[in-house]
Amino acid sequence: MNIAPSAASGWLVPSRVSALSADDLTALERAAQELERTSLAMRLTSLLGRQVGVIGSIIPPHVSEIANKAAEAAIKSALALALRSLDGRPARDSRRLHKSAAVLAGAAGGAFGFSALAVELPFTTTVMLRSIAAIAKSEGEDLSHPQAALACLEVFALGGRPYAGPLARGAADAGLETGYFAVRAILAKSVSEAAHYLVERGLAEEAAPVLVRFVTQIGARFGIVVSQKLAAQSIPVVGGVCGAAINYAFVDHFQTLARGHFTILRLERRYGAGLVRSEYEQFLKRA
Repeated sequence: MNIAPSAASGWLVPSRVSALSADDLTALERAAQELERTSLAMRLTSLLGRQVGVIGSIIPPHVSEIANKAAEAAIKSALALALRSLDGRPARDSRRLHKSAAVLAGAAGGAFGFSALAVELPFTTTVMLRSIAAIAKSEGEDLSHPQAALACLEVFALGGRPYAGPLARGAADAGLETGYFAVRAILAKSVSEAAHYLVERGLAEEAAPVLVRFVTQIGARFGIVVSQKLAAQSIPVVGGVCGAAINYAFVDHFQTLARGHFTILRLERRYGAGLVRSEYEQFLKRA
């Protein structure tokens, strides 16, 4: 056991030994905070005030239906375009550029409401997927490999948890059933099947049942967040300016999740999935 000074008292106290390097342990803890942070609904509540204070729990059925259909269509149309266009380019931090493009789209969406969703959401989703792919490359992912490409879409499913408080006590008490690794476990089979199909046949048959199932599964979780965004934009006083702010929060939410997700995948390649998950859960228990 290592001995480390206590910041509060100056006395020497035992510190926990980890198989991860100090830098990687810090990166893991940052990723855990990013992946278990507040939901988009709570971000929007903070952004727009009491008017959307219940946005995460009370969403009209027709809004959810519109959002789910639009989310699935957006992911389906964006997948091949976003990843193919980025593949082979040098990795660079383009998050600000992507946010700027999404803000402009959000301004239009806020001004025209539901009628603009069919045009605005596919554009914003493509922008976000490009940004997610850029983050993946910066963490060492090879986007020419189907598994890495599909990991980019997993980020949209991670954002679909209705609420995951910032290292909330409830998440620990519930055994992380709705946490990051639980969502990955739910998606594991469809990701594996889709990756195997893509290795053998590529994207030539995008309507193949295995790919449709994968896109549907991601789209259903993505639709939860889209419905929150759409409900916020439907508030009468929300116009173009606030629509832009909502889209900024929307993109930033998924960029944050992407950084956490691909940090975890990078550490898993180095240390193994079992050790990384153990360290992750230990951090949540201590937090």
